[in-house]
Formats: sequence, C-alpha cells, structure tokens
Amino acid sequence: MTSSPPLQGELVAFTGTLASMTHREACELVEQNGGSATEHVAKQTTMLVVGDEGCPLDTDGQPTQRLVRFLEWQQRGAESRLVAESDWLRLIGLTDPSRQTRRLCTSETLSQLLNVSVSMVRRWERVGLIRPVKKVFRLAYFDFSEVSAARRLSELLEAGVSSTRLKASLEQIRELLPHVDRPLAQLEVLMQNRTTLLYRDDAGLIEPVSRQRYFDFTQVEQDDSPATLPGPIAIGEQAGDQTSEQETWTAERWFQEGCDYSDSGDLPSAINAFRLCLMEQATDPVVHFHLAETLYRAGQTAAARERYYAALEHDSQFIEAWTQLGCVLEETGETESALMAFDAALDIHSEYPDAHRHKAALLDGLRREDESRHHWQAYLDCDPRGPWAQEAKDRLQQIEHEE
Repeated sequence: MTSSPPLQGELVAFTGTLASMTHREACELVEQNGGSATEHVAKQTTMLVVGDEGCPLDTDGQPTQRLVRFLEWQQRGAESRLVAESDWLRLIGLTDPSRQTRRLCTSETLSQLLNVSVSMVRRWERVGLIRPVKKVFRLAYFDFSEVSAARRLSELLEAGVSSTRLKASLEQIRELLPHVDRPLAQLEVLMQNRTTLLYRDDAGLIEPVSRQRYFDFTQVEQDDSPATLPGPIAIGEQAGDQTSEQETWTAERWFQEGCDYSDSGDLPSAINAFRLCLMEQATDPVVHFHLAETLYRAGQTAAARERYYAALEHDSQFIEAWTQLGCVLEETGETESALMAFDAALDIHSEYPDAHRHKAALLDGLRREDESRHHWQAYLDCDPRGPWAQEAKDRLQQIEHEE
C-alpha cells in the first residue's frame, strides 16, 4: 500500500521571498507532491507558506496582502494553516531544509547580490545590524536571510515608512512567525544609527547611514591653518575645538573615525585616520587591511598593494587580504604573483568561493582552461546559487565544447 502524497488535497499559496527557490519552482513542487498551487489567497486556500528570506512586508510597511487576507479568512473559520518555508520543505520530504534555507554568503557575495558596496556590508556588521554566522580566519560568513531582512527594513525607512509602523507590523507577524525576533532587533539598530551622528565633508553635514544631508547653521571661520580631521558632530551641537579633543583620541577611536569617514565617502580623511591609528597599533593587520581597502577605493593601487602585504606580514592567514592582494596584483599585470596569492587563500580555506572564482577567471584570461575548469566547478560546489553561478556554468560548458 502506497502512502498519499504529502500535499494531497492542499491548495497552497506563497508569500514573502523564499530562501530555497523561486516561487515558480515552489509551485512545481506543490504539483509534484499532490497539491495545487495558487497565486491568490481565498477561502479555499488551505496553506500559506511564508518565505524565510527577509520579512513579509509590503512597500507601505504593512504585512503582505496575502498574509492579511489569509488571516482574515482564518478568522472567518476557514480551515487553513500558516507554515514557515523550512517546515514546508520538511513536509515535502527534503532531507535537509536548514541547508536549503540557510544560505551563507561572504561580504563580496552579499555586495553583488544586494547591489551595495563591500564597505557598507562591513559597516552593517560593525554597528550590529548583521552578525556573522561563522568566521574562518577572519573571513566572515553571513546568513543571507538576516542580511536581506536588514536591507528590506533600511529601504522601507529610507522610503519614508515610519519606524512605529514597521515595529507594529513586525510585532504582528511575530505572533505568527517567531523568527521575526531578529528583524525587530535590526530595526532598533537602524533607528539608533540613523539619528546619532552627523559628519562633515566638503559639501557640508551628512548622516552616514542614510547619506541624508543637513543644513549647516554653524558657520566655521576660514583661516590658513593646516586642515585637521573633523570629529563626529552630534545633531544640533556646535563643532567646538576638535583639535584639542583629537589629541586625546586612542587608536581605537581613530580606527572608528576611519571607518566612519570611509562609510560616508570621505576617503582622504579615512586614510589619514587609519594612518594615525597605525602610529599606535602598527602591527594590527585589520587596520592595515582597512587602509588598503580605502587606498584602493581612492585609486592609489600601488599603496594599497603594500598595505595588503603589511596586513599579511602581521597575519599570514588573513584570507581576505590574500584574495584582495591577488586582485590588485592581477590588475597591475603581475599574474603569476596573483595566482600565488589566490593559492595562499585556498590553502588556508579550500572552500572559499570568491578565491576560486577570481583564480578561475584569471586562468581563463591566460588561456589555461584545463586549470580554470577545476576552480569554476569548485566555485559552484561552494556557492551553487551565488551571483556568479551562471557565469561558472557557462564557462564549464564552453570549456567542454572546446575540447
């Protein structure tokens, strides 16, 4: 006697972003498992699956219309149930739903997927908006669902949705989906970092998270004295005598200043702040790495290369420094040295997808396809749904066809 399909008799709808697949793929799985899929929520809907990626919020900050309609029908007595994506995967017999929905990404991958800079991803980590799931020799891996939720909340705030509205929506959803606790905490972090500090650049005052500009009513007298790095200015506060205050700053304070200036796009001030930090912490590889990143963004490629080397002198297992050094060496035409840098990263962490991808692309450029094939395949094995997955598949097909 054969058992019935797990979704037999079920009319299933989906809302929110699925972490494991597209909505179309999910609908096909519903059909394969004996159920029927629908795009709309009605009285006949028996199951609403809520995606694990991000929060089910519409552009006005309210819970999605499908979720609202579903709850209305439930209150009217409809026999229906709300199911998290991971539970739905388990229901249809996927052996490891946590692997399907928990997608771990490096900063570089997140930058590509979310169309934000790597420095912004690192800022989110510093202020506690996102947390690494694990670190491998300083290389942070993040849960894409958590980062996606942070990005969604940030976009809604910037679009003018009030934090009160968002908090009320998240509280409402939390009663149904316990995993919404983390987005509520992220909302608090976002609000704290939207209102705390302003920074001064050449164009005036700027809030570093939203990049919103403010009128500067504190006229600063111009003189011929040497320029000094401006410190943080609390909203509504006079700049005061920054020079005397800076004389007491610690290395940690200069490092934070460098990060904040970098985040707001004031690269010259960021470079100066990192250098001042290194006067007290000359052996800190992280400071050298941040200085290298900022120098590269400022177009000072040769100086950036030397700072990546300095970071590695103080921590030879700094994986991201090896990979970034490889990219810079490739850019300056030192291809064999670049390959050695990528190899050094992979010797430390053989499952680092970004290093495999960079090395594969460089080997392709050198017409060494017999070697690049291995690294394109390794990238796919490490990150099968990554932003460069289709490129890797295309290259593997081309190499096979050329043979």
